[in-house]
Amino acid sequence: MPKLKIKKGDQVIVLSGDDKGKTGEVVKSMPKEGKVVVQGVNLVKRHTKPSQTTPGGIVTKEAPINVSNVAVVDPKSGKATKIGYKEVNGSKVRVARKSGEVIDK
Repeated sequence: MPKLKIKKGDQVIVLSGDDKGKTGEVVKSMPKEGKVVVQGVNLVKRHTKPSQTTPGGIVTKEAPINVSNVAVVDPKSGKATKIGYKEVNGSKVRVARKSGEVIDK
């Protein structure tokens, strides 16, 4: 699997599937599977047994999405953009290809 250019905390937009066009923050990144979990996107219902910490019942939670179906939101325009890399002050940073804006904080 190639390197994931999307990290936890990134704002992403869904490019395909039932949730196409929705945006959200990456909650979890799974590089080995090539998937990401996005807040409020790809919601599924799970029937869970009661435990000491949870009452059980039908729980709605986010399921992973393939990383090819999401793109990082450009900080300037708010549209989907690809990610590039640039060296700034001796450190490698992620850059939005559309606007050239630095994505890493």
